[in-house]
Amino acid sequence: MTLTDEDCLAETQAFNKQFETTAASRPAREGTPDAALLATLRRNRLGGDTPPVRLPHGQDRVIEGGVKVRVFVPDHVEGVYLHFHGGGWAFGAADGQDERLWQLAEQARLAVVSVEYRLAPEHPYPAGPDDCEAAARWLVRHAATEFGTQRLLIGGESAGAHLGVMTLLRLRDRHGITGAFRAAHLLFGPYDLSMTPSQRSFGSRRLLSNTDTLRRTYELFTPGTAPEQRRDPEVSPLFADLAGLPPARIVVGTEDPLLDDSLFLAGRWQAAGAPVHLGVVAGAMHGFTLFPLTITERELRRQREFLSTTGR
Repeated sequence: MTLTDEDCLAETQAFNKQFETTAASRPAREGTPDAALLATLRRNRLGGDTPPVRLPHGQDRVIEGGVKVRVFVPDHVEGVYLHFHGGGWAFGAADGQDERLWQLAEQARLAVVSVEYRLAPEHPYPAGPDDCEAAARWLVRHAATEFGTQRLLIGGESAGAHLGVMTLLRLRDRHGITGAFRAAHLLFGPYDLSMTPSQRSFGSRRLLSNTDTLRRTYELFTPGTAPEQRRDPEVSPLFADLAGLPPARIVVGTEDPLLDDSLFLAGRWQAAGAPVHLGVVAGAMHGFTLFPLTITERELRRQREFLSTTGR
């Protein structure tokens, strides 16, 4: 484990305090969001109050199985990054981070394919994972003809990180595909939906995520299931056999209720035989890369370096 960005701790903690103060002035959400609130949250950028910027560089496509993807292709392509957005399996969109994905595409020389997977509660588990699995299989079959390369990478943020791991496991277990994706980049994901100790003990702090919001998110994604049922490896990859997975970079902040998820997953991933770099960002809350912080700039640079160099 590498603890990073301790020199930014004062800035990071000050932002967390400001975020909590602002959040405390808004009423807490209870239960399932109604249709109007869902529509507003989905239209606006994660962590913000305005719709995201759509760039002309992004191409909306529908691939095999009717799965929607948003594709960014720079002039020079040396790999393909299959990306899954965050948002608790209920929010977010493939066109919610165009500027960031286009920057990654250009600077890392990657074609980026971001999946518009179906969202809960209208489409609970397994709809989202099914869409991600279908997109991955399409890339395995068609990356060479579509993008001129078979160097495939996979990853995402938060729920997207969970979907990245689940997709690798489904490729292996359902289709006998290992080694097609050469690296995984996993930012602050939930890997135990029955709740790790850090999830259960985090409490009600009004950061981007806490114990209560995680519990409600899991209930939306897997309705009608008890926590012990969510320990099924088909739902919580922390309980799966992780053999045959590619090298990974796993990142989380010290003030994230999902801290244990990344710590435990990194240990099990490495024990299963694949190289892992675990980065723990000092003072960072869940979703910290959504915000204009020094630690965000640094993390995005480290992500570009990892994705541009790994798996060659």
